[in-house]
Amino acid sequence: MIAPKVLIIGGGIGGLTAAIALRRQGAVVELIERDPDWSVYGVGIIQQSNVVRAMAQLGILDDYLNAGCGFDFVDIFAPNGVRVARAPAPKLVEGYPANIGIGRPALHKVLGDRAIGAGAKVRLGLTATGLEDDGRRVRAHFSDGSSGEYDLVVGADGLYSTTRTVIFPGAEAPRFTGQSVWRYNFERPADLDSLHVYDGPVGVGLVPLASSLMYMYVTTAEPGNPRYPQEGLARAMRSKLDWAPPAIAVLAEQITDDAGVVYKPLETQFLAGPWHKGRIVLLGDAVHATTPHLGQGAGMAIEDAIVLAEELARAEAPEAAFEAYRARRYERCRYIVDASLAICRGQLGEGPLVDNAVATKAMFGVVAQPI
Repeated sequence: MIAPKVLIIGGGIGGLTAAIALRRQGAVVELIERDPDWSVYGVGIIQQSNVVRAMAQLGILDDYLNAGCGFDFVDIFAPNGVRVARAPAPKLVEGYPANIGIGRPALHKVLGDRAIGAGAKVRLGLTATGLEDDGRRVRAHFSDGSSGEYDLVVGADGLYSTTRTVIFPGAEAPRFTGQSVWRYNFERPADLDSLHVYDGPVGVGLVPLASSLMYMYVTTAEPGNPRYPQEGLARAMRSKLDWAPPAIAVLAEQITDDAGVVYKPLETQFLAGPWHKGRIVLLGDAVHATTPHLGQGAGMAIEDAIVLAEELARAEAPEAAFEAYRARRYERCRYIVDASLAICRGQLGEGPLVDNAVATKAMFGVVAQPI
């Protein structure tokens, strides 16, 4: 297609990356985001070597790296705190680190600034209340009473995508896995130069984010999907670490700020059928939401955006591009969802306990392959 006019629904990682990638192909891009403040949920995020490569493809690698912290290894620890493996990650961009840890607000700023700088029009506090696809164009109706016509629409609106509900009303809803994740920021010690992953029924990791900042994640069984009140959240997180080895126990004592704890039930979904209908297509968590056990949820959305833009540039019609996009992405995304869920189930005692060193090495082998 030549310079299509595109509406992107969702201003998160996938939507912003799609805006950057599509603008590089010459598309006219309008992005809407429901949150009027464009706030960012979460603490930090792990970005593996395939994302470093993707950022290079998008031309924003230096901005991205300057906002985060690069590292080349994953250290695996037994539940008693003994290091059992040090797994090197493949470097896919010469002269750059294999992996990057980055704060979600910092990543959001990099992507948002570059999308707007590339010419994408961003409208906040807005939702799509209706999408009418006549086979030639999509007329979108918005919550402020306005409307517009577009050559195609990209639904990048996350796990509970309203775009997915519009085009696939019978799609299976996201499923709670039985596990949740807790996250908290700490001062980073100078000798923490890698991702630290602790094996066991309670998964723990330490992720470098900047020269003086890291975060801890803790994955715990949460039968019945309980909701924890904000007051007492720090105490609740500490209680999940009463078994912890010494290095983690010392950090657990520092978890004192209820507002600093980010708690999230882990849900998953994979759309096995089509990823588009007519001129409307889905990407990221809207179509393949994964648990964070392999650190690839955002990475898959970023790769989706690049592949979608490439296929749209090659194809003469949107549906042909959408089919090619799904064909390139399906097995890779399916693998990430399934392999991540296997780790989750092992920690819950619902399947064999997965060796994180083995799983991490296998994942690196898969994502190092071209997209």
